[in-house]
Amino acid sequence: MNNKRIIVLMTAVGLLGAAAGVGASGMVSKVTGVLHKNIAVSVNGTATSMHPVYIQGKAYLPARDTASALGYNLNWSSKTIELNQKEVLPVEVEYLRTMGVIVSVEPTEDEGRYRLEVLGKGPYSWIILYADKETELTDSSGAVVAAKDLKAGMRIEAEFGPMIAMSFPGQSHAAKIIVGSQSLVKEDAIQSVTKTDDGWQVQFGEVKNGVTAPALTLNAGKETSVLSAQGQPVEWADLKMGTKVRAYYGPLMTKSIPPQSPLHYLVVLDEIEQLAPASAQEFRELAWSKLTEDNKTHLITKKDEAKVEVIDSKNVTLMATTDAQKKMLADIQTANGKLITVTFSTDDDALLGPLTLAFDPDSKELIGLFARK
Repeated sequence: MNNKRIIVLMTAVGLLGAAAGVGASGMVSKVTGVLHKNIAVSVNGTATSMHPVYIQGKAYLPARDTASALGYNLNWSSKTIELNQKEVLPVEVEYLRTMGVIVSVEPTEDEGRYRLEVLGKGPYSWIILYADKETELTDSSGAVVAAKDLKAGMRIEAEFGPMIAMSFPGQSHAAKIIVGSQSLVKEDAIQSVTKTDDGWQVQFGEVKNGVTAPALTLNAGKETSVLSAQGQPVEWADLKMGTKVRAYYGPLMTKSIPPQSPLHYLVVLDEIEQLAPASAQEFRELAWSKLTEDNKTHLITKKDEAKVEVIDSKNVTLMATTDAQKKMLADIQTANGKLITVTFSTDDDALLGPLTLAFDPDSKELIGLFARK
């Protein structure tokens, strides 16, 4: 920054509050003045300890104190008094940070300003950010990105704040956004979710000729986030067949059948319901009573450790063996009702998948079994 300078000639020495005798050159004269302590001096509304001295009807202030109050440094020699403007150091702003995926992008009434809904990691896992001409927007290589080119599914890192509107979710201005890869987005019900050696595997299906077949497999690792639509963490163990989710994955895909891809974010759109412990145990007992001896020889889950869940009946396909079971399932699905499932892991899971039984939550009648692979 270039400092502004003010040069004050020695004739202004009276500003220093000094009195001098007449010199040989005749350029120094002695003056007298009156100090008015009843007159206060303020700078930009801030009070100071200075009081003016009046000399021949004019008010004088001490130069050094005045310079300091006005933001100047004072230096003086035998011939000049020099005031240099103090360097104003920029104030470093402590921005907040988040990493996530853009859920939606909407233009606002202000031209060039966009509203971004972001879900992701950290304490601000659900937040509304506003991007405008003041936002530093680049991709990971540093190339400039226009706010109008932001899209749902883009993975981003953002700095925002430090002020956040006390709303739910919070809202703030984005100071900086680094745009990563464009994720693919799939919103559907889970066909299956399986624990693997490296993490979890989520599979989606499609119905062909009345039979649900695998259509997409997503592989999740430690870097994968599972959260609700409000940014709250969701446990993998709470996911089940039929849970409606929005998956952000890719863009890399294998050419296998079904194709596979890495899963970045999994947003759970259903409210996850849980049974009371006593009710869950009752359904475990019911499920155990329906298993054949051959079924039981392959189980690796103990009876009292079977997984009990409440799921939506919509789009569920069961192996119902009787007409009565088929009618019960049709009636529940017509009413958009729920099913209770009890799942046992078996030594055939790698080939066939777990053994899952479905019950009517009201009558507690067995409706059928989920088809295994």
